[in-house]
Amino acid sequence: MTDVKKPRRRPRSDGQRNREHLLAVAKAAFMMGEVDIALDEVARRAGVGIGTLYRHFPSRDALIEAVYRVELDRLAEAAPVLAAQHPPVEALRAWMRLFVDYIAAKQVIAPALNGLVSGTGALYAQSGDILKAAANDLVSTAVAAGDLRDDIEPLDLLRALAGVSNFAAGPGWESSAKRLVDILIAGSRPSVS
Repeated sequence: MTDVKKPRRRPRSDGQRNREHLLAVAKAAFMMGEVDIALDEVARRAGVGIGTLYRHFPSRDALIEAVYRVELDRLAEAAPVLAAQHPPVEALRAWMRLFVDYIAAKQVIAPALNGLVSGTGALYAQSGDILKAAANDLVSTAVAAGDLRDDIEPLDLLRALAGVSNFAAGPGWESSAKRLVDILIAGSRPSVS
């Protein structure tokens, strides 16, 4: 008797909606400072049973990690979309502003992430690779178009924005960081001879 693997089914649309709603509810709780929110409370606020939550997220760590990954995926998926819709330097500018929003979301859920049993090392290493790849693509395209100098290091741009978030972690730092995007872009332009 041979083992025949069944093809993996696509999630049902109501199941996908439940998953997305659970993630949105959990993120909203984290953003309100409810780092230790109970899973049954997340399920209650989402209007689903605890079994539904556990089908999608078998542990608290799985839910927290999924909330973070949604933010990461949103940022990574934006890079090619912006590149298709805007001139190279404007796509980079728009993506860097989204990167600021990502940093803000990450700061809010950081206390929950720091409670992960497995730690955050592997999660952050993977996210770093994803972000570097997106930034590299956007910067390379802008350099090839002549919009940026060819000595610009994409990681330096990300570090500058992350540094502002650490330095000015008070209210309104996002506005400062988004202004810094324009300064970084202006400073990265080729000099006119």
